[in-house]
Amino acid sequence: MLIPVLLFIVGLLCLIKGGDWFVDGATGIARRFHVPELLIGATVVSIGTTLPEVMVSTTSALTGHGEIAYGNAIGSVICNSALIAAITIAVRPGKVDPKSLRTPVAFFFVAAAFYAGVAYTTGSFTRPVGLILLAMFVAYIVCNVLAMKNTPAPEEEEQAEEGPFAKELGLLVIGAVLIAVGADLLVDNGTLIAQALGVPESVIALTFVALGTSLPELVTAITSLAKGHGALSLGNVIGANVFNLVLVSGVSVTLAPFSIPQNSTIAGMNASLVMDIPVMFAVMLLLTVPALIKGKLSRPQGIALLCIYAAFCAVQFSI
Repeated sequence: MLIPVLLFIVGLLCLIKGGDWFVDGATGIARRFHVPELLIGATVVSIGTTLPEVMVSTTSALTGHGEIAYGNAIGSVICNSALIAAITIAVRPGKVDPKSLRTPVAFFFVAAAFYAGVAYTTGSFTRPVGLILLAMFVAYIVCNVLAMKNTPAPEEEEQAEEGPFAKELGLLVIGAVLIAVGADLLVDNGTLIAQALGVPESVIALTFVALGTSLPELVTAITSLAKGHGALSLGNVIGANVFNLVLVSGVSVTLAPFSIPQNSTIAGMNASLVMDIPVMFAVMLLLTVPALIKGKLSRPQGIALLCIYAAFCAVQFSI
């Protein structure tokens, strides 16, 4: 037990430093190309912080643990929205640009509707489903790149001092590598610790693994807040949620199709269909609708999301 605990700590340190460098590199690139930080967060930063989910879900699917790949994607969306974004909002609520938010939010709900439709009608994710999800990922990236070209940054960003491009790119790449390695260490050793304590695999997938692979987003969110880049944090969370459905699930399903796990039930029905998917929609609606309508986020909104996450985890450990 000592070695997993030590490796868990090493992974945490890698995440912290990687998140710090990753945010520095991403914000530097945002200033250099004169694009809003929210768009950078929804694309470049999201890809980097979603790498752990891609690795964990793909490995799980290929080794016959489809329930982990499935639970990790949905659990990560819930964790990103109801824990990570909620912390950001509760600590430092502020204004957001609804225009920059529309594309990632629209893509998320289109992908989520397709994902839920497959889950409720067939109960299995086949290779064609995976290819459709990957096509959505490509379309999302293309739309965001076009948006970046057509959306100038605010004047204060344009006037910000720019560092060497090689340094900014290097910080971005090294930060992403440290985030991926750190998350891998945390998930592998954290799962060992959880199993030693007798926690079921299905619960581990939706809670512990989802939280572990979402730690990069959490570290990035905290680092962004500390550096005064709240928009980057929110964009990262929403972009990561899109990637969890279209990239993480798309890759794992394409490589190794799987069915929805049947080992947890609520009132005799599949727990995922009764609770997990509806909660995923609920927390994203609570996170994004106020931002799109009012152009700002409030502290009560963040507290409400945290309460939903606490209740979700409590139910998972009770079924």
